[in-house]
Amino acid sequence: MKKLAAIFTAVVMLASPFVASASPQQDLKDFRAFFKNKFPETPMNDFINGVYSIHKASREQWEAFEEFPSYEIYIDKGEALFNDTKFANGKGFKNCFPTAQKGIKGEYPYFDNKTGKVVTLEGDINKCITSNGSEKWGWKKGKMAYLSAYLAYQTRGQTIKVATPKGEAALAAYNVGKTHFYAKRGQLNMSCADCHYYYSGNKIRADILSPALGHVSHFPVYRNKWAKKSGDGMGTLHRRYGGCNKQVRARPFKAQSAEYSALEYFHTYMSNGLKWNGPGQRK
Repeated sequence: MKKLAAIFTAVVMLASPFVASASPQQDLKDFRAFFKNKFPETPMNDFINGVYSIHKASREQWEAFEEFPSYEIYIDKGEALFNDTKFANGKGFKNCFPTAQKGIKGEYPYFDNKTGKVVTLEGDINKCITSNGSEKWGWKKGKMAYLSAYLAYQTRGQTIKVATPKGEAALAAYNVGKTHFYAKRGQLNMSCADCHYYYSGNKIRADILSPALGHVSHFPVYRNKWAKKSGDGMGTLHRRYGGCNKQVRARPFKAQSAEYSALEYFHTYMSNGLKWNGPGQRK
């Protein structure tokens, strides 16, 4: 594990603008300061609204969407799935998530020292399903996104507070996510940070690049683009990760892979202190 952690640290030195020895706490401080300086008129917690926090015209359009949001029907579908789904052994989601209606999305992601893996909400949903004798759901849309939307809605207004990575294994996983965020990839040789850190607020074709700060707060998300393309507009965070990789002509990782789970771990930690605001609606 020490050798593995050393490799991750070396990669981060090359890929990240932060020094490799920086702690997660320092990364978070620098990340927030960067966006506060770049968008000084945006209140810190308004970053949970993505591009709509930094662009007035886009915000007006979004506020009109929010009067009758397209995701509402999926919250209802998710609630029905939570209450009515029966597994092969007769149990349901209430047995796995008894406190769901108090908001459990804020418990994720976290690093499990026993398994040596990052645990996500969607991962635990499928763990609940398979441990009770039923077949797991797809990771990116459909039932998984609907139930996630319902669980996210129960958590709205609560504070994002991912535990600071502690121990060699947790830090290694965090650094995998950090590396993914800053590393160039694909035929276009672009990183997550190119679009959503360095050039956030700039235009790419007709779209304005959203700030990475607060990104995770509104997932799962309903995207008009997804609805037009497949008829299913709701999608999980990992569905979006895959789409971003495809846009820079890079081969995406599988949803819930160790790579994307680590990215979610880093990405969510960088929004610590903001509020959960899912599900959301975007173009």
